[in-house]
Amino acid sequence: MTVLVAYIPTPEGNAAFTAGVEEAGRRRERLLVLNTPREGALVSADVASEAAVAALVERAEAAGVDVEIRQDAHAGDLAEEVVRVAEAVDASVIVIGLRRRSPVGKLIMGSSAQRILLDADRPVLAVKP
Repeated sequence: MTVLVAYIPTPEGNAAFTAGVEEAGRRRERLLVLNTPREGALVSADVASEAAVAALVERAEAAGVDVEIRQDAHAGDLAEEVVRVAEAVDASVIVIGLRRRSPVGKLIMGSSAQRILLDADRPVLAVKP
């Protein structure tokens, strides 16, 4: 089985990665880090740099966790992509980072985290930085 972490290079993403490494170690499972830009985006702040990816791999390996980083572009909604990948790899748990948003912000912008929590057919571990 696999622990899937939805990762972006933010404090929330780092909290999700840390929790994912701990969870993968506890379960003795592989860690899959999904860091996926939107298809067709010329530049994306959501994509981790090569140096950041190397640091993530080093942290996971230092904890004794086998890690894979996926940075393939996705089309459509990010929440749908996370749920799709979780199903494809038969993830035992999805780990996501949460940030504080006002109720109005959620209403206007939506919430990828909320959609993952509602749409996933497996456990979701949601963490804050």
